[in-house]
Amino acid sequence: MSTENSFDIVSAIDMQELNNAIQQAEKEIDNRFDFKGSKSSIKLEKNELVVASDDEYKLNSVLDVLHAKMVKRGISLKNLQYGKIEPAASSTVRQRIGLKQGIDQENAKKINILIRDSKLKIKSQIQGDQLRVTGKSRDDLQQAIQLLKRADIELDLQFVNFR
Repeated sequence: MSTENSFDIVSAIDMQELNNAIQQAEKEIDNRFDFKGSKSSIKLEKNELVVASDDEYKLNSVLDVLHAKMVKRGISLKNLQYGKIEPAASSTVRQRIGLKQGIDQENAKKINILIRDSKLKIKSQIQGDQLRVTGKSRDDLQQAIQLLKRADIELDLQFVNFR
């Protein structure tokens, strides 16, 4: 048995759950009285959502419905990057929402510094868009997870491959 324990820190959106949340939100929009006759839609295109509606007020209502469905399905809203509201065809408005997948270099460095400053006997290294944290003591690794859960990082972090 290895003396080194480790886990990976990733930031990912479960795309199947996101598809389910979008379908549920569209179903609710189709059935709600306040959306009858409106041109409201939610589309998933590669790594972004495109939300369209009649006006800014209805667009915000569509986003509220979508957010509720996403939270209910366990998808964090931290990984959404909102674009500006722009006019679209036939007097509607549209907003593009980017989906942040993976940990960018800036946030990876912040996490590395947090782990280094924690004085725990663990090491972390950046591996592409994720981080690997290793240490001899499982307790230290669990303390690091708790530290990162409490930290103010603008990404939703998941902790996987705990060995």
